[in-house]
Amino acid sequence: MSYLRFDKTLMSNLQESLPKEILRTNKSGAYSCSSIVDCNTRKYHGLLVVPVPELDDENHVLLSSLDETVIQHGAEFNLGLHKYAGNVYSPNGHKYIRACEWEKLPTTIYRVGGVILKKEKVFQHFENRILIRYTLLDAHSVTTLRLRPFLAFRSVSACTHENADASRDYEVIDNGIKTRMYPAYPELMMQLNKKNEFVYQPNWYHGIEYQKEQEMGYEGTEDLYVPGYFEFNIKKGESVVFAAGVNELKSSQLKKIFDYEYDVHVPRTNFQSCLVNAAHQFHYEKDGENYIIAGYPWFKCRARDMFVSLPGLTLAIDEVEYYEKAMKTAEKAINDFIAGKKSSVKMYEMDKPDVLLWAVWCVQQYSRLVSPQLAAEKYGKLVNNIVKYVGAAKHPNLLQHENGLLYTNGREHAVTWMNSEINGYPVVPRSGYIVEINALWYNALMFNAELLDLAGKNADAEKCRKQAEVTGKSFKETFLNEHGYLLDYIDEGFISWSVRPNMLIASSLEYTPLTKPECKRILDICTKELLTPKGMRSLSPKSGGYNPIYAGGQVQRDAAYHQGTVWPWLSGFYLETCMKVFNRSAFSWVDRCFIGLEEEMNYHCIGTLPELFDGNPPFHGRGALSFAMNVAAVLRVNKVLEKFYNY
Repeated sequence: MSYLRFDKTLMSNLQESLPKEILRTNKSGAYSCSSIVDCNTRKYHGLLVVPVPELDDENHVLLSSLDETVIQHGAEFNLGLHKYAGNVYSPNGHKYIRACEWEKLPTTIYRVGGVILKKEKVFQHFENRILIRYTLLDAHSVTTLRLRPFLAFRSVSACTHENADASRDYEVIDNGIKTRMYPAYPELMMQLNKKNEFVYQPNWYHGIEYQKEQEMGYEGTEDLYVPGYFEFNIKKGESVVFAAGVNELKSSQLKKIFDYEYDVHVPRTNFQSCLVNAAHQFHYEKDGENYIIAGYPWFKCRARDMFVSLPGLTLAIDEVEYYEKAMKTAEKAINDFIAGKKSSVKMYEMDKPDVLLWAVWCVQQYSRLVSPQLAAEKYGKLVNNIVKYVGAAKHPNLLQHENGLLYTNGREHAVTWMNSEINGYPVVPRSGYIVEINALWYNALMFNAELLDLAGKNADAEKCRKQAEVTGKSFKETFLNEHGYLLDYIDEGFISWSVRPNMLIASSLEYTPLTKPECKRILDICTKELLTPKGMRSLSPKSGGYNPIYAGGQVQRDAAYHQGTVWPWLSGFYLETCMKVFNRSAFSWVDRCFIGLEEEMNYHCIGTLPELFDGNPPFHGRGALSFAMNVAAVLRVNKVLEKFYNY
């Protein structure tokens, strides 16, 4: 039996099946996503969602969905499913589903009387094309299959409605048609590898609702355009491939492309293989540059997320080549920023004050998991330039004081990963001396000294260490309080006593001014107040402002975003601190901490981890469907464990 499998009982229960989603990406920014019963519940859902750079920087839904109808003896059985006003679902095709599983490809088995139909989907790598293979496993009489495409041609951030501007024109191409609803969009090519009849029957389907959008207070009702339908006979044992993309192909190539994509997919047979597959979904290659997408379906490549995620998504699964390619792109962005130039690559939020320090940490993971000498040769100059840039107070929002600590202004705008804002002001105004920024600064100074030594620049290395000594002394005097944990931030007399997981970044770093007993006290309080089965809470329930449920409208969600919700990526720093303090005796505990995350492979977005969880039971998954930092953290800790076991 497959690791990811859902039976008839679950699939027919919409309360259980609709919240489960499936995501496929093509490593070029496009994706395909829906619920496991193929009923779209978000405006971000769609069979073919692609970037349209001629329009904007957003993704756009071209093909929203595809309804299949099985026809035997003149009787029609529609396998589609849409939600309409009044909580009405139609045509209720989910009642024909017998199973859904995902090993190599998402596969759904339908049974209509004596007809057993298998549907498999694949998103072609580096091409904006979705392919669906239909195989008739069993039938006792002539069977006809009808495919009815629902078109949107709109941004993922909006809904569309019937309008006079939408074109109804189409052209016949090889075993299919091409159409384009609006001039600025690419043409949508829909083809089959078998001769078929396209019946032109233009119509708008009104009032289709997206439950997730309505729950969050957004517009969640739209109209979709159906140009007609494709119809063909299918024999028992026969497979037919449908493709929708922005380029026309010879229909005879479709089977070959599908077979190739099937062969190159890594099976999802356990927790680790699911995470490896999820890691590959964040790869983004464009114009010869390589990036990491922060998450799907709405994030882009954010600098902080990329540096935090990159080691786990690449080095931890022995994919050094992609790390080096992505760092080559990142280095361009860093050098452009340091030089005060407009970025030549598509990385966002490079100006945030902690980003350059995370870049140094990212290189440090390469040094540990690949080679210190190679790190010095490839990235030593980059790290040294970052340290000198920050130390010389050239960063627009980082100032090194005489005590060696970095000061940043975060009162007007959020400057750290806790970046939610309401009415333009940060919900958590972390400002002044911020704990993880200064821990990363100390670590950067010490790591830079290490690389300088490897390059034979011992005098410069010693100078760096002396600066780190001043920073480390001030760090402990400033942040370590009498209760044994670290203050979150201090700003001109204001002291944040809130218990937050940012202190774990400081305790987990290879170079930290904290002693092992001090790390243990931090670990103890985080275990008592922050640890959950899904990761670390962003705020202790004992601290003021605890707001653990990420639900409701935009303002309600922003207010809760970092006020008690759970973020799995922070577990990486917690578990690394565990191993630092307890060494091998921590292994069983670390393994146990992953149990709560492994069960998420069957919930929310199948085979990956969502952005965050509620801070209280039952710890419901929220936010982005698939989040790079969370997947990366688990893979990185697994790699650290592997190295410990083999030591």
